[in-house]
Order: sequence, then structure tokens, then C-alpha cells
Amino acid sequence: MTKTRRRPYAQQRPQDLGGGVWSVPVPIPGNPLGYTLVYAVDSPRGPVLVDAGWNHPDAWQALETGLAALGLDVSAVSGVVVTHFHPDHAGLAGRVREVSGAWIAMHEADAALVRLMHGLAEGEHRSFQEDMLRRAGADEGDVEAVGAGRPHAPAPPDRELRDGDLVDLPGRKLRAVHTPGHTPGHICLHLEDADRLFTGDHVLPDITPHIGIYPYDRDDVDPLGDFLDSLDRVTELGPLDALPAHEWIFPDVAARAAEIRHHHEEKLTRLAALLTRPLTIWETASMMTWNRPWDELAPVLRGMAAGEAAAHLRTLEARGEIDRVPGVHPVRFKAIDS
Repeated sequence: MTKTRRRPYAQQRPQDLGGGVWSVPVPIPGNPLGYTLVYAVDSPRGPVLVDAGWNHPDAWQALETGLAALGLDVSAVSGVVVTHFHPDHAGLAGRVREVSGAWIAMHEADAALVRLMHGLAEGEHRSFQEDMLRRAGADEGDVEAVGAGRPHAPAPPDRELRDGDLVDLPGRKLRAVHTPGHTPGHICLHLEDADRLFTGDHVLPDITPHIGIYPYDRDDVDPLGDFLDSLDRVTELGPLDALPAHEWIFPDVAARAAEIRHHHEEKLTRLAALLTRPLTIWETASMMTWNRPWDELAPVLRGMAAGEAAAHLRTLEARGEIDRVPGVHPVRFKAIDS
């Protein structure tokens, strides 16, 4: 199996990975991730893409020319199976469908979110964001800056998948493995006839995916707990070759999944130690360790950090290690014995 290392997008090239599988790097303009690895899997009806990339003219050109360099034509694509609804994965799926008539498939949980996004007016989204930030304890400057953005909704899917479903790929066995956490409907795709796993953002070779909770103060879901359980599911699949959506291809996805689980368990331990007094979600996020100091994070990154802090707090709460302070606004968390 070909193994690649992370390089700047300018150094990336389309690759024939053997066994009727190809990869095309598609840029994400203005994003430090650099690119999404879009995969094509051979089919008698035309290639099926795993993810499609960001909806941007440069990304479309890269996808179209990258496929052509491998002897594939975007107009011949028969389907796009999306690992999750985020714009760097689902953004170009609609344009591929327009050009080729391909179907789009994603997990039913993410399909429900896409429908919700399409039905949400601009004012409703901003009000939702601002209220969520205030309940987390953000100051008004961050409320205004973070609440101003709105993601573009991807094209709605034609088909919805559930855990264990086979993707419409004649002659191959490509099975959906529901791995919630990064999104409620994130899926990995197990190419069972080749011992390969398309991991989307669930298991990456060097970085870890964002695990957040939205609204921050929800108490009826536990996305980090779901993510940790999903890592265990991937570990149980064994040492498959991993084809992730970012960074590089790597062997033994089970070993990497175990490493990521350990990383989050250590993070939970450190977080619990911070709660020497009741803290808001925003205060908690500001005290945690990120890839740069809190004061240097752009407002949108502070919002994401708060989402991740909230997810870790929620898991500790679900485990009975911390509790919410009753009757206070914004919401605060405390150690059980404090």
C-alpha cells in the first residue's frame, strides 16, 4: 500500500492507490488543513467518490483535473458517499450531482441536520448562536464576532445510510460504519474486499478531530462519549489500512484509534482537576490547553474551543464526576464534592 506524508497542498498529487482506488487532493482555501483527500472507488457504473471537497472554484478545478489525470471523468461519477456533512467533505457533492447525475448518500443523522440547515433563516441562526454563546459565559465582543458567521448548507442527499448498510457499489463491498462524535452522523466506510477503511475525520494520523456540543449547554447528548465508543468500534475492526480525509494514508487504524482514546482520557483528567471552583463553559475553555494561547485564538476558534470544552464537561457529567450548579446563568460546572 502506498503511504503518503503530509505536505503542503502545492506538493500533493493525485494517486493510484491500487485495487481500483484513487485519491485526489482538493484544496480548502484559507484553512490550515490545506486539503481534503477525495477518494474514488471503481465501479462498473462509474466511480463512486468518498467525499467531494469544499465548494470553491479552485476546489472544483482540482477535483475535475485530478480525476482526469487518473483517467477518470467527473461526468461519469455514479455516486458520492459523504462521510459527514461538513463543507470540506460535502461541499462539492451537489455540483458533482449536477454534472454527472450521481446520487449523494450520507448517514440519516447528518441528513436530518442538512434539512434543518436548509430550513433555518439567517436571523434564526444568528439568534441561536448568540444565545448559545451568552449561556456559555462569553463576553459580548465574542458573542458578536462568533455569532456573525453561518456555514453554507450542503446539497441534501438522495439516499440515507444506517450503520451496516452497503453502499451502492456493484462488485465491491463498501459498508457504512456509524462513528458518531465529530458529527452525529459521521460514518467510516469499510472496503471489506480490500481490508481498507475510509476514515473521514474520525481517525486521522496526527491530529484529532473537533468534538463539540451545540448548543454548548445541552444535557441530553454526549458527543465525546459517542466518539470514544466509536473509536472502540474501529479498534475492533483490527489493523486495517486507513484512508483518512486529511493528512496522509497510514496502516493499523486500530492502533491509532487507541492512541486518540488515550489522548481524550488524559484531557478529561486534566479538565476535572481545573474545577476547583464552579466555572462557566467559556472560563473552562480559556483555561484549557489549545494549539496557541487563548488570547491569540480568533473568535471563531474560541467558539470551537468552547464547543470542545463543553463536550468534555458533558462526558465528565455523564460519568458522574462533575455536576451543574443549579439555578445559575450562565451555566456553571463544579466538582461533585465542591
